[in-house]
Amino acid sequence: MIIVPIKEGENLERALKKFKRKFEKTGTVKELRERQFFTKPSVEKRQEIIRAIYRQKMQALDE
Repeated sequence: MIIVPIKEGENLERALKKFKRKFEKTGTVKELRERQFFTKPSVEKRQEIIRAIYRQKMQALDE
């Protein structure tokens, strides 16, 4: 459970912003989206390799 301590007289919108930031850091929404569909381990591995190749290309372009 996410707990956001609110100081006396603190704006409610600021506290809501803190809550949203903490919630996003937990990765709950990302995990829910991933669990909606099953992907085979071989497909996940292939996608990871494609991402790694892309990252290497981008790093080579920067140098």
